[in-house]
Amino acid sequence: MKDLVIIGGGPGGYVAAIRARQLGMTVTLLEKDKLGGTCLNRGCIPTKAYYRDAEIMRTFARSSEFSIDIEGLHFSLEKARERKGNIVHKLVSGIQKLLHDNSVEIVEGEAHLLDRNTVAINDSEIRAQNILIATGSLPSDIPVEGCDQKGVINSDEILELTEVPGRLAIIGGGVIGLEFACIFNAFGSEVDVFEYMPGILNGLDGELGKRLLLLLKKQKISINTRTSVQKIVKKDSCLHIQAEGKKGEINCEADLVLIAGGRKAATNGLNLESLGIETDEKGFIVVDDNYESSCKGIYAIGDVIGGQMLAHVASEEGIAAVEKMAGIKGEVHYNAVPACIFTFPEIAAVGMSEDEAKQKGINYRTGKFQFAANGKAMTLGESDGMVKVIADQDDVILGVHIIGPHASDLILEGTLMVKNRMKISQVLGTIHPHPTLGEALMEAILDIKQQAIHLSPRKK
Repeated sequence: MKDLVIIGGGPGGYVAAIRARQLGMTVTLLEKDKLGGTCLNRGCIPTKAYYRDAEIMRTFARSSEFSIDIEGLHFSLEKARERKGNIVHKLVSGIQKLLHDNSVEIVEGEAHLLDRNTVAINDSEIRAQNILIATGSLPSDIPVEGCDQKGVINSDEILELTEVPGRLAIIGGGVIGLEFACIFNAFGSEVDVFEYMPGILNGLDGELGKRLLLLLKKQKISINTRTSVQKIVKKDSCLHIQAEGKKGEINCEADLVLIAGGRKAATNGLNLESLGIETDEKGFIVVDDNYESSCKGIYAIGDVIGGQMLAHVASEEGIAAVEKMAGIKGEVHYNAVPACIFTFPEIAAVGMSEDEAKQKGINYRTGKFQFAANGKAMTLGESDGMVKVIADQDDVILGVHIIGPHASDLILEGTLMVKNRMKISQVLGTIHPHPTLGEALMEAILDIKQQAIHLSPRKK
């Protein structure tokens, strides 16, 4: 009998497998598709490969600002797809080697739970002391008439296109929808986004969402909020989107329609019901503080349990789960999970938003600094955006929110502050090199105390 069987080799499963081996457990990892899961094969990495292509295209389009003249510029999505595939292949091979070097047994095939200690796969059975479900998530369907016809695609399928669509409609103004909106806009598509909610990126600090909305419109990306898509109709060679917006009926033509309405738990075929494993109303597995399901000995982590559906959260949960199995106090700091959104400009956030602080009745203060006043941002030609820091009445830093250049890199410093509940006094005096984007974060912190150097004093 194995100590642990893990179902799913994504960022939660393979990290859990390696940590379990470090703790001396015997481990078998089951994967029906490819190691690395959605993040590596159809999510984080492929989209960031395309994001980099889009970033360069945007720079070329503005080359005259940098005293460079470019003629005959041409972008090939087919070649970008090949580059993306090569990156993914190298990373998958790296994970496979890591697992091999850590003596993790890997079995390919689709797994089914038979009982609390037994998994069936490839006409054989594997028994284990504990079982960890890390099967991730799948793109959600949306209840719109016409979604099943040719030309209506999901976030997996858009990554396999070989030609840039002239007109792309996106249903969903969340992270997935807006990242693809920015990428394909840079590739040359005319992009229309439809979002049912009043704003985009709901759950983000409201001020950043409003700023991004203005910046996306500046890029000629059409954003329709408070809009319900009623029907998608195929006419001639294009798709017609019929929607109801805040000002009445909206009609839009597109060559392709991307459904970006969120994700659902990937639990089909696991046989959860027969084992009495509890799921919530959305189908996510319910777990306790030890990541154990309602069936003793069966654990679950990552997207399949819902919550903050991010690769790095799945990895941390995988580590914490196996440490708890081993009697070690594993812990995930959910109050300090950084989230990065690769739009133009980037957005990154960690900790409490201003909206949350208001809802909780916290006596808070904010500090802000615009990238327009940052020397490095100006030299990059990327001065849109700001840094916003939130602290409580005791000067404890509760949240850091960034919209602007390299926000995804800058957020790490803020994550350390929020995780360790650092006070402003503990951060002051930390020398930030000049000229760097990180100076904007320090200035925002100083602004809470009205001590910012490169910011005009507030009017009293």
